[in-house]
Amino acid sequence: MIGSLLYLTATRPDIQFAVCLCARYQASPRTSHRQAVKRIFRGFSDADHASCRIDRKSTSGTGQLLGTSLISWSSRKQASVALSTTEAEYVAAASCCS
Repeated sequence: MIGSLLYLTATRPDIQFAVCLCARYQASPRTSHRQAVKRIFRGFSDADHASCRIDRKSTSGTGQLLGTSLISWSSRKQASVALSTTEAEYVAAASCCS
């Protein structure tokens, strides 16, 4: 179900945040996660989105290429809460360089 939703995010960027939030729990899903995915399929209002429990930490993703080949990649939540998108990008860039 998550794979189908991830495919849809190319044409529906409004659901991307909710889908990525649900994708974090694919390793050990619970009934509440399945209900959230079903709610995304049905369409949800801002009230449903506001009721999600979110820790407000950004997710950083990096990928290192050698020529045209991907040799290393990483995706994880940042250790601190960024106050802006720019700050989150600086933290991600520093993490990638280190």
